[in-house]
Amino acid sequence: MPSNLSAADARAQLAQLITAEAVVHEHVTLASGIEADYYLDLRRVSLDARSAPLIGAVMLDLLEQNGFAGRFQSVGGLTMGADPVGTAIMHQSVARGTPVDAFVVRKTEKTHGLSKRVEGPDVNGRKVVAVEDTSTTGGSVLTAVEALRAAGADVVAVAVIVDRDTGAKERVEAEGLPYLAAFSLSDLGLA
Repeated sequence: MPSNLSAADARAQLAQLITAEAVVHEHVTLASGIEADYYLDLRRVSLDARSAPLIGAVMLDLLEQNGFAGRFQSVGGLTMGADPVGTAIMHQSVARGTPVDAFVVRKTEKTHGLSKRVEGPDVNGRKVVAVEDTSTTGGSVLTAVEALRAAGADVVAVAVIVDRDTGAKERVEAEGLPYLAAFSLSDLGLA
């Protein structure tokens, strides 16, 4: 992200890129089983060179604004939606001089090599934030939370780029975790 870009400008630019590039207007069935008249394909922006720095900045700003600055050492979540989000946050944290690591949570435990479910720097004993690109029911991010806790991590929060407002917040908070979303559907003109 250019250093002269304010937090509000980064958020506005990211919202514009999401609505222009990631919203696919067609009837779909989401991973949760919920049907929708559009699909948010956030990998179209999270893997885009224009958007990735904005994602890192917006997500770090979200965490800082909610009191998590300096309170975690690593970010990541369930592969594949969370992978570019965690990486964007990692890169932006280094640019800001407040480095955090990233990790990847496999959907199932690896059956060869070290047989790890959480890849990257060891999360055992570390404070981590579980991230996701889009959350509908919270199922994916809670699968990551379960794997992280099993690996010895102290999950301090869940942060998502877009919340579809269909129960994820309530499910995550029922697990005793703060749930933060950078954008709601109404922020993107979808509600």
